[in-house]
Amino acid sequence: MRPVLRWLGLVALAAIALQLFFLLWIAGMTVIDPRTTAFQRSEAWRIATQKDKLRWRQQWVPYEAISDHLKRAVIASEDGSFAQHDGVDWEALEKAWERNAKAEQQAARRAPAGKAPAKPPKVVGGSTITQQLAKNLLLSGERTLLRKGQEFVLTLTLEALLSKRRILEIYLNSVEWGEGVFGAEAAAQHYWRKPAAKLTPYEAARLAVMLPRPKFFELRPQSGYLAERANTIVARMRDAELP
Repeated sequence: MRPVLRWLGLVALAAIALQLFFLLWIAGMTVIDPRTTAFQRSEAWRIATQKDKLRWRQQWVPYEAISDHLKRAVIASEDGSFAQHDGVDWEALEKAWERNAKAEQQAARRAPAGKAPAKPPKVVGGSTITQQLAKNLLLSGERTLLRKGQEFVLTLTLEALLSKRRILEIYLNSVEWGEGVFGAEAAAQHYWRKPAAKLTPYEAARLAVMLPRPKFFELRPQSGYLAERANTIVARMRDAELP
């Protein structure tokens, strides 16, 4: 019994130590710009092992050097209540769960008798900018309840220690906008050949719409959905509240 208790104690101590590490890391980001994220490092390894040449573009720029059009476009597209919520948009999360449940029910009804239902389509939504940042900064890409729980804890920690302005600044400087393209400055230069500070409302909206599937849209610049959705985001941008 004692070896089991000792082992459980070590596991608990390791979990506490990990949380303290995350806490100190996030606290340090109040004054230190994080140059890489866990997601970026995993992408760098993937690209380096699968491609002949590692293409990588990222340049950190301060909050003021990013167009307000892009800030508003990303908020309008990804997280409309960013300035109001505490890191988790419970209403949006509930709606996402409801859509997922309906998709599963429809897949089950369409399945032939005696056969397992086809996997329902992935439902996007409910994840806030802060949650996305928590996941990209420090966590792996695996989809487990344990990782989701850790994401929730990190989200609340980010909101407690950093301002909304700082969270948005870090997010815009680290989010993926294509294969090996990270951050607003790299995206603006890659797609529009101009600095992030000079983006027009439509250019900003196009970049914002790419965020859920940046590699997909990078290969499909003439996508009708991309253009149509960008026009919708432009119309919503005036209502997006900046931190």
